[in-house]
Amino acid sequence: MKLLASLLTAAALAAPVFPALAAGPAPQAAKPDLAKGEASFAAVCAACHGADGNPVIAANPTLAQQHPEYLLKQLQEFKSGKRNEAVMKGFASALSDEDMRNMAYWLGSRPAKAGFARNKELLALGERIYRGGIAERQIAACAGCHSPNGAGIPAQYPRLSGQHADYTAAQLNLFRSGARANNPQMAQVAAKLNDKEIKAVADYIAGLR
Repeated sequence: MKLLASLLTAAALAAPVFPALAAGPAPQAAKPDLAKGEASFAAVCAACHGADGNPVIAANPTLAQQHPEYLLKQLQEFKSGKRNEAVMKGFASALSDEDMRNMAYWLGSRPAKAGFARNKELLALGERIYRGGIAERQIAACAGCHSPNGAGIPAQYPRLSGQHADYTAAQLNLFRSGARANNPQMAQVAAKLNDKEIKAVADYIAGLR
């Protein structure tokens, strides 16, 4: 018995040691199909947002060159109702997660057209709010999250550069009223802005590049 035990021990020591087989890394999402994204966008979204994500109507947001992660999040929240907008909910509800992802990455690959600030009288106020905030009222600078040139931070804060002033002002008003409730941080900022300040900073953002 002692001899058998010794032989078994020696065999065990001599055998190659293999780590326990793990489940392996989680499967990665498939690479976005930009061709399918373009086709879906053309069929569902282009009428309002332009063939390349640059709409003509200022009430509709520019989507070209936006961070895909942000676009995907917004589409998912339109579909779930977390971002409450009846028209967009209808369109988003018809899209699968794969459709949304393909579209978001295709839009992120499209160049956005440059915008322009148009209200010279409010330009200085808009620049002050965007770059420095209003310290005496605890209003944070927009540039702190959205970057000095409005490029934003991928997967965290959306790109604002060149966005239509009418759209930006409308969203700030929705945040302020509580009608748009999918970003508490923006709701807190917008709640402290008055109509003139919203108009000024929205116009200034339109000219960022």
